[in-house]
Amino acid sequence: YFPNARVLKDLRNKPFHYSDDAKQRIAQKWCDTADVRKILTNGDVDFDKSKVKIGSGKLYVVTGKNSQNQDITLEMVNYSDRVLLKDIKKD
Repeated sequence: YFPNARVLKDLRNKPFHYSDDAKQRIAQKWCDTADVRKILTNGDVDFDKSKVKIGSGKLYVVTGKNSQNQDITLEMVNYSDRVLLKDIKKD
């Protein structure tokens, strides 16, 4: 049970919220909520860019692929009671 799997499980098991930026990316149709869920199951946590404190939460950067096999990056803020998908980026 490796750190990557622990972090992804923690992010999946909390109430999930989308920022306005993330909603805009999803509206652009190159990424959807199914892609986000898939990356939260099979993605790779970039620990070098993660665990940055943001307010009362910590930033986690998770990379993976969307349904078109493009590399994408999710930026999430992990709070004690919820997760905020801050942004989605194409690599």
